[in-house]
Amino acid sequence: MRVLITRVIPESGFQLLEAAGCTITRYAERRELSQQELINACKQQDALLSVGPNKIDDHFLWESRHLKGIALMSAGYDNVDVAAATRHRIPVSNTPGVLSGATSDVAFLLMLAVSRNAFYMHKSIERGEWGFYDPTANLGMEVTGRTLGIFGLGKIGMELALKCKAAYQMNILYHNRHRQPEAEKILNARYVSFDELLQQSDILSVHASLSPETKGLFNKHAFAKMKPSAIFINTARGSMHNEADLLGALRNKVIRGAGLDVTDPEPMDRHHPLLNLPNVCVLPHIGSATVETRSKMAVMAAENILALLRNEPMPQIINPEVYHPAKNKS
Repeated sequence: MRVLITRVIPESGFQLLEAAGCTITRYAERRELSQQELINACKQQDALLSVGPNKIDDHFLWESRHLKGIALMSAGYDNVDVAAATRHRIPVSNTPGVLSGATSDVAFLLMLAVSRNAFYMHKSIERGEWGFYDPTANLGMEVTGRTLGIFGLGKIGMELALKCKAAYQMNILYHNRHRQPEAEKILNARYVSFDELLQQSDILSVHASLSPETKGLFNKHAFAKMKPSAIFINTARGSMHNEADLLGALRNKVIRGAGLDVTDPEPMDRHHPLLNLPNVCVLPHIGSATVETRSKMAVMAAENILALLRNEPMPQIINPEVYHPAKNKS
């Protein structure tokens, strides 16, 4: 099987494909491929291991309809037209689950960093402002016993809630499309409406998938319903919050602070005003960036490719109906 990989990935995944006898083409140049370049690169390939924000839309899928499958090295798949992939009979897989611990760690890190103005205070040292001791200046907020609101209590949200409950005895609220009875039992979590989540959370952390319903959901109207002392955390997708509205809410003290591992667009402009606010911490989308997690993601993506080689369904299939077209038509 001929496999195109759009980034240099951890050797654990590469070696798995190599050991199975795959002929691998790795794109190693440090720039994004245009869609046409990716289409051209796929013409002589059997499968695509896609890493990064490659636009896999109906046009790409039509031009690449010969592919036996596409394996994403990511949990999210909002860059893929899944319905079009199914129409073209191309199975698509992702890497769910393995990045939950690492991503929840980053949300936890951002929560603490924002609560103590950590990034801004670090910059104050670089500016030469660590001088006179003022016991009333630069005061943070303790998180012990606070209320953590989670929008999207899946695996990542659950990991964060467990950490916050154990470390800081935090009360857990959540809003999902469906209730999570097991999480309620383990965490003593309380299911609330979206408005109640906004109104009652001291820290609100976003862990849902991007969809037409969630895109831009956290806008000026949502921020206006939050506590003035609340902290907003987003480690999911940048386009779930309106960046201009968030900037306004922070400048006008509608909410206390924000911690972002995702922005809209990415990468964020280095002169963006959010980067200079004292109550904001921004990271460059490093949620899954640990040696252990990226290696697991590479292995999982490779295993999805190897399933194609064995003419088996991909284990982490996003569009399982591609394997049952007759059933799907009925």
